[in-house]
Amino acid sequence: MPVLEKSCDVVVVGAGHAGCEAALAAARLGLETVIFTVSVDSIALMPCNPNIGGSSKGHLVREIDALGGEMGKNIDKTFIQSKMLNVSKGPAVHSLRAQADKAEYSRSMRNVLEAQEHLTIKQAEVTDIIVEDGNITGVKTFTGTIYHCKAAVLCTGTYLKARCLTGESITHTGPNGLQAANYLTDSLKANGIEMFRFKTGTPARMDKNSIDFSKMEAQYGDERIVPFSFSTNPEDVQKEQIACYLTYTNEETHEIIRNNLDRSPIYAGIIEGTGPRYCPSIEDKVVKFADKNRHQVFLEPEGIHTNEWYVGGMSSSLPEDVQEMMYHTVPGLENAKIVRNAYAIEYDCINARQLNPTLEFKNIKGLFSGGQFNGSSGYEEAAAQGLIAGINASLKILGREMIVLDRSEAYIGVLIDDLVTKENREPYRMMTSRAEYRLLLRQDNADMRLSEKGHEIGLISQEQYDLLIKRKKEIAEEINRLEHTNVGANEEVQSLLRQYNSTELKSGTTLAELIRRPELNYDLLAPIDKKRTNTDYRVAEQVNISIKYKGYIDRQLKQVEQYKKLENKKIPENFDYDKVGSLRIEARQKLKLFQPVSIGQASRISGVSPADISVLLVYMEQYRGK
Repeated sequence: MPVLEKSCDVVVVGAGHAGCEAALAAARLGLETVIFTVSVDSIALMPCNPNIGGSSKGHLVREIDALGGEMGKNIDKTFIQSKMLNVSKGPAVHSLRAQADKAEYSRSMRNVLEAQEHLTIKQAEVTDIIVEDGNITGVKTFTGTIYHCKAAVLCTGTYLKARCLTGESITHTGPNGLQAANYLTDSLKANGIEMFRFKTGTPARMDKNSIDFSKMEAQYGDERIVPFSFSTNPEDVQKEQIACYLTYTNEETHEIIRNNLDRSPIYAGIIEGTGPRYCPSIEDKVVKFADKNRHQVFLEPEGIHTNEWYVGGMSSSLPEDVQEMMYHTVPGLENAKIVRNAYAIEYDCINARQLNPTLEFKNIKGLFSGGQFNGSSGYEEAAAQGLIAGINASLKILGREMIVLDRSEAYIGVLIDDLVTKENREPYRMMTSRAEYRLLLRQDNADMRLSEKGHEIGLISQEQYDLLIKRKKEIAEEINRLEHTNVGANEEVQSLLRQYNSTELKSGTTLAELIRRPELNYDLLAPIDKKRTNTDYRVAEQVNISIKYKGYIDRQLKQVEQYKKLENKKIPENFDYDKVGSLRIEARQKLKLFQPVSIGQASRISGVSPADISVLLVYMEQYRGK
């Protein structure tokens, strides 16, 4: 039987948030790219929560944008509510979060892909990878067609051998009833790739007309909306927003759940996969936090042109009859009609320790991986990995050096480093607490940190880059001016200080010193700053943070210097740890298993102690001297 064969540069398997970023990056770098999806209608699908961003995830979206990705631009076009979280805390944890119109988000991203040069969308199931002499050479589809390629990126999300569970009811489908991908797993295993089985879940969707919002607390967006993308004109996103609502579970809810735990697939042993610790089902919350008599429930619209509302905080895999009882105990949902039942979904993913920090498989050259397939959770984590995987697949083909973002450069660096160096036995979720240098890795300065790299790669235009250089110059000049602008203890100054309950001056000081006071900031001092000409809020934000937190920032920069020394000490490929005599057995086993690329990465492996690192450093100095 004749076989249809085609050729391209890059194959991307999966068109979720990771796949979209990977394919766009490759195509924008001029490589002929084919992106495969089991359904063209599922491009950039949001099968779970209808939002982008949030605590720490907002940082990832900003970093994706700074490197030339699409997620930030797309949510700016399709959001229906936007809010900056944690504004009462320091700038390190400020995070933007936006409710999306699900259908519009997917439609808009699909339009971007369809309009992209060098990119072909193909609805087909990839069933096999083709590997020759340890190199990826192509993929095969269910119909038998072979696509020869120079690199491939696997972004299969939650589709591999997926099954959805609602109580005793099990359907062998992907999310939202879409077709599962049932064959690729076997091909991956045959090529020596270790697989895990993970689980995630989603709550029910309710008919808006059956919800009593008067029993809930309205949650509104910000009056002044801040865009995700650094290239979005702030004036273009100022629009009317839709409210969300807050309600709570109660003891009656919890009692129904406890009485039916034996019918939950999680507790009945039906579910094989490991679920996310930081996004638990309502059953898990009731069991693990038995002392709490209520849990938050957020009602969020799925879009403008639908009556479906998402019941955030109540994901479940309980049977349909139990769901009916459970949801109806929640204030405002007493008479709610369920449009879609809650369900858990199990799927195959990989052990991410098999990847280099470039997201290329260690044992199959040219094969890259991104997203939930790497054992992570969340749209933002997926998009970040997809972007890096797509960039590196392209750079490898182009004969250029692949990029690795380290933990001191980006949340993306923390995310990928954690995935490839730690034993992740559950879906990984990004959190601000995971970033050691979070004061430096703020969401407001992502462009300052990463856009130069995005420009070097070829995904940030010269025009965007020139604007960034101009803004950096303005920030530096303004900080210098404020450090050298003196104000005296005159009545105008003292009056302003009294207005904000700030200690009056006994002698002259600089504007910068006043900005460092907790109760004051750059904008509040505008009335006494006679030479201020800046009107760009982004410049003002950077100036204020740079001056106010200078001591803390300088301290973290010194910590980064020490960190870089260890990161720059590279470990040779195929290094023989058995020759390092003084290494403990556990450390030797872990180092051989993980094959770290640097001393820094080795130091973060569980089971490798500081003493082991010292032994390794001494040996490597001797090794280099030979």
